[in-house]
Amino acid sequence: MKKKILLLFLLSGSLAFAQDNTPDKRDITQNEISIGALNLVAFGVLDITYERIIDKNSSWALEGFLQALNRDNEDISEAYEKDFSFTGKYKYFFSDSYARGFYVNGFSMISHGEYETDSYYDETVGNVYEYDSYTDFALGFGVGGKFVAKGGFLLDLSAGIGRNLFNSNAPTIVGQFNVNVGFRF
Repeated sequence: MKKKILLLFLLSGSLAFAQDNTPDKRDITQNEISIGALNLVAFGVLDITYERIIDKNSSWALEGFLQALNRDNEDISEAYEKDFSFTGKYKYFFSDSYARGFYVNGFSMISHGEYETDSYYDETVGNVYEYDSYTDFALGFGVGGKFVAKGGFLLDLSAGIGRNLFNSNAPTIVGQFNVNVGFRF
């Protein structure tokens, strides 16, 4: 009888241990949504990202960028010459963790905005700047780091640089500086 009770006790203990040993949400889910917190707070820019995890070391992402608030703010125009952009990214992660840690990425971006094409000084007005609208396609690369909590909340820090390819009225170089917060589900 004591052996049966001991065996039952060991079995129930191992079953309880197996139930507590479920994988973290960050290691089994494949979708993420995040918002560019730095862009939203500092510049009033809406920067939303959807990311799909392909496997342990790679993912693809779609980013939408829109100057939604404070469109006439000079701080925004100095930081970003684009009004709207749509970006696709492929990320490769170097850690043994599931799609988190240090990564490199390649991206392609379609952007639209106004870019300063000429400036001159007028004695009656002062400095005069001329702008032209543009739409262009850029290719680039970047680096970053992603930190994911056990429950799925994430912080993604990244920077990238690319080059517009087709329109002479567009800025030659495009930059991406992201501080995204979001959730993996």
